[in-house]
Amino acid sequence: QVQLVESGGGLVQAGGSLRLSCAASGLTFSRYSMGWFRQGPENEREFVAAIFWGVSSTSYADSVKGRFTISKDNAKNTVYLQMNSLIPEDTAVYYCAADKFTYALTSAGVDYWGKGTLVTVSS
Repeated sequence: QVQLVESGGGLVQAGGSLRLSCAASGLTFSRYSMGWFRQGPENEREFVAAIFWGVSSTSYADSVKGRFTISKDNAKNTVYLQMNSLIPEDTAVYYCAADKFTYALTSAGVDYWGKGTLVTVSS
């Protein structure tokens, strides 16, 4: 079975950094586009970042451009989200996502979800 296991969430002050990890198993990692979504206390799940299969091009939500960086390590079957200059608005549960053979990562099209990891940014 496919599993996506997130780690790295926690509590940080505004301006700080965190790196989230998502370890994938049960799938051919290099054939999937991988990404991150997040959901705040009163918000619907929203797209954060994606890295696409084959070409490793990336896409980011406007709210995180210049602050977050998505990357992956195929040898470790792991995708990362480096989050810098964190602000309170980044507080959310962050979910790892996988979608096979796609160059358009959307919530409706995601094949597999992780259980999420909580990021809390204090003032």
